[in-house]
Amino acid sequence: MMPGSLLLSALLVARQGTAGGPPQSPVAPPPLTARQIIERIQDHAGGRDGEAWRGPTVDTVKAGDLDTPVTGIATTFSATMDVLERAVARGANLIVAHEPTFYDHMDNPAQLPQGEDDAVLKEKRAFIAEHHLVIWRFHDYWHRRKPDGIEAGNVHALGWEKYQDPANQYLFTIPETTVAKLAEELRVKLHAAVPRIAGDREMKVTRVAFSPGSAGFHRETGALEMPDMQVLIAGETHEWETVEYAADAHTEGRAKALILLGHIASEQAGMEECARWLKTFIAGVPIEFVPTADMWAPPANSKPAR
Repeated sequence: MMPGSLLLSALLVARQGTAGGPPQSPVAPPPLTARQIIERIQDHAGGRDGEAWRGPTVDTVKAGDLDTPVTGIATTFSATMDVLERAVARGANLIVAHEPTFYDHMDNPAQLPQGEDDAVLKEKRAFIAEHHLVIWRFHDYWHRRKPDGIEAGNVHALGWEKYQDPANQYLFTIPETTVAKLAEELRVKLHAAVPRIAGDREMKVTRVAFSPGSAGFHRETGALEMPDMQVLIAGETHEWETVEYAADAHTEGRAKALILLGHIASEQAGMEECARWLKTFIAGVPIEFVPTADMWAPPANSKPAR
């Protein structure tokens, strides 16, 4: 039995707890801002104060106020108008984009002949401002992550984990197939509207290099120069460089071929991977992958011409 003094104290505490009405619910923490989320991403991608984030980079804010409370995050290949409209419809206001938003690698509108007076640019900027969007580019350090975040997404989408070279994440030994059948697999699994092939479509292959995006002539031909490498998969490249090189190799009777998917199709899965990755350390904010439409496919969402 509780002693009388303790019982009296307990009753007094109970009365005090109910005197002011029902117990109060805990106060919800304020929503995370765009600044806080971007800093959290940077911390998980190498650390803001570490060597990884020093030096020039395109991974900067392209539009919006960093102190905006975030209602949802959309990851995407490119913040096109179509993507922005779909992101807003889903309640997202922080757009994490892999590629430029304003038509230039550095997002410099001065590259447009009319600059800020360009009608397309002005309408896009107005939409971003109207919906209080924040757009942040995540390119350099997503590629530099180990493993490369874009390549990791491609491997996941293709189901090629068991074929990947443990010493080089961009090289694969796949079950024997033909160049044409490989291109078809890529078309279906990576949603590439129009893959293009340079070389013998019926050539049988097992050794493949996958260089997403546009790595440039030096890296692309470096892969094809490997004695056992039969096919290079890439996003886009100059036709007078890597494409001509692959065509010449075929004419010379060499077992070499090139498959171009388009830049979007070659990196899109990597931004879906980004959404999965963000969910491992960001809570309380909806995170969704919003795919960029393949620009070589017939437009699915367009307004009347004006």
